Amino acid sequence: MTEGVAEGAAARVGEQRVAVVGGGILGVAIAREVVRRRPGTEVVVLEKEDRLAAHQTGHNSGVVHAGIYYKPGSLKAELCTRGRAMLREFCAEHHIAYDACGKLVVAVDPDEMGRFDALERTATDNGVPGLRRLPAAAIREVEPHANGLAALHSPETAITDYPAITRALADEVAAAGGTVRLGARVVDIRRQGGGALVRVEGDPAPLRFDHVVVAAGLQADRVSALVDGERSPAILPFRGEYLAVRAAKQGLVRGMVYPVPDPRYPFLGVHFTRRVGGGLEVGPNAVLATRREGYRRRDVSPRDLRDVLAWPGFWRLARVHWRTGVDEVVGSASQRAFMRKASRYVPEIGVGDVTRAGAGVRAQAVDRDGSLVDDFRITHADGVTCVRNAPSPGATSSLAIAAYVVDRAWPGDARGA
Repeated sequence: MTEGVAEGAAARVGEQRVAVVGGGILGVAIAREVVRRRPGTEVVVLEKEDRLAAHQTGHNSGVVHAGIYYKPGSLKAELCTRGRAMLREFCAEHHIAYDACGKLVVAVDPDEMGRFDALERTATDNGVPGLRRLPAAAIREVEPHANGLAALHSPETAITDYPAITRALADEVAAAGGTVRLGARVVDIRRQGGGALVRVEGDPAPLRFDHVVVAAGLQADRVSALVDGERSPAILPFRGEYLAVRAAKQGLVRGMVYPVPDPRYPFLGVHFTRRVGGGLEVGPNAVLATRREGYRRRDVSPRDLRDVLAWPGFWRLARVHWRTGVDEVVGSASQRAFMRKASRYVPEIGVGDVTRAGAGVRAQAVDRDGSLVDDFRITHADGVTCVRNAPSPGATSSLAIAAYVVDRAWPGDARGA
């Protein structure tokens, strides 16, 4: 994998140059799709960190979603279904771990059954493969130590290694003549003459590209605003913390055990998830982070806090959902409170069976009116494509999102059709 701009990187006569801003799985997948479908195009990935998959891609739970939760007909539903199949094939081709260990979504209270029934209809409409509704007596046939009134079983929900996938995608970009440039922070993007000028911090002059794709994850609103001045939707960072189950109890969960989600929120609730590298984790919660790329409670960025507090959508969101926010903070501060939720689903794993593990930060897009942006949001104009919102199942959908972006960035082009 190339880690600097190769000599002779200036465009050759008649050759298009494309920049992709962002070295997470989505940005690298888009770069790979361009080099595959548009031979001869010079592609440069610009990543501000010293490694790929440094943030959301490298800090998630590794789940490959099957499409249970997403509104039928939405971009999420469509691209999750396509992306899961593409991802599985890619992992098989590149010998990357992919374990279809399955998932149970479990209802434990009678007042959850209305949401549970609605979720089953959604999953059925989305064609989730192998989906089954299980009565209480059948839950333990799938997960012998799980507890509940009813469950949805998704046998094709899987776990994988997203950083490894990102590296394999980058290797394909480099093999096709593309460049992955690390430590390249983009500080300005200006449209010019059917393309764009991109300025990288520390470079003596801007770089000229025929097309620029912004896939900047936690910085998506800021980098997109360099292009058009439009910050909406704004990114609000939510830290999700995990607990690791001690070795003696890890065998109590075979795959994944999830709660029935509250449709008012994009978060799926605290759940049990196996990891492809071994082990079992519980989490995540969802606490407003004080730094966009802050994985510890003590990580604070004055700029990031100012941006949150200055966004009118934050205050509208807080007025409506403050009680839930307080509950999440309590769970963050107290492992006992955290596990009180989780133990309802697997009662034999309690607070004494877990230790603190890692954390991730979710880039939650919020509109000016306080609405949580649920679907993927991708804009195209004058030689620049901005992926403004691609949360979960963004990693699952990454290869399908890449195809979607290329289709629309070069409409009518036989190489991109």
